[in-house]
Amino acid sequence: MSVLQDCINKKSNINCIWLMRQAGRYLPEFREIRSKNQDFIKLCLDENLSSEITVQPLRRFNIDAAIIFSDILLVPFALGQSVKFKKDFGPLLGEINFNKMSKINEMQFIDKLKPVYSAIKKTKDKVELKNKDLIGFVGAPWTLLIYMLGIKENQKDIDYKIIKAKEFEVNLILDKIHEYLCYHIENQVNAGADVIQIFDSWAGLIPQNDLPNYCYIPNLKIVDFCKVKKIPVICFPKGIKEKYKEFNYT
Repeated sequence: MSVLQDCINKKSNINCIWLMRQAGRYLPEFREIRSKNQDFIKLCLDENLSSEITVQPLRRFNIDAAIIFSDILLVPFALGQSVKFKKDFGPLLGEINFNKMSKINEMQFIDKLKPVYSAIKKTKDKVELKNKDLIGFVGAPWTLLIYMLGIKENQKDIDYKIIKAKEFEVNLILDKIHEYLCYHIENQVNAGADVIQIFDSWAGLIPQNDLPNYCYIPNLKIVDFCKVKKIPVICFPKGIKEKYKEFNYT
């Protein structure tokens, strides 16, 4: 078993350190590739370039794992929502159409993300030669919901009134997201990912009274799915501060 998996299973005295940003983003070899590939979604879906970018940090640093070069917003993309990245601004998603989304089946979803799974297969062979782990990942349901509804006003605020006003629709979307995140997780692991990371990047924007509904329970459902499938999993609910212990014991 690897150092990373020993840490996850609490079988090691080593403290794992997580670097929030992919190291490759600052490497000149990555920046050269990025300069020639302006469409970020297309870059993520190029299995050869995705694999190459993933292993670039391993050539420079003695780290224990590589994380596949991809993006959490490939899930709404595969569910039929348009996703674009605006320079110096961030992601821009088209209007959500739940009726259209609900008609997309598992095979259509997986087919759209096949390049991701192919990239993982290619990368797995490379990282195994170095005795390293390969991390796959997903965005947590809440974090994906923020992007899909386009309600983030800035780094510290969202239009929470929309969440409360459309609570029924929000819960339908969250259920759909959960279903397809599980498909995405299983296919990443089947392709060769050793560990799955769940990024709840905007958990810190949830009012404390609603943390169970939008953070604890949605993450727990995914963790339970991973446990049934015997998939090592890491959770990162960013910004919940002292509530992290409560999250950990949910």
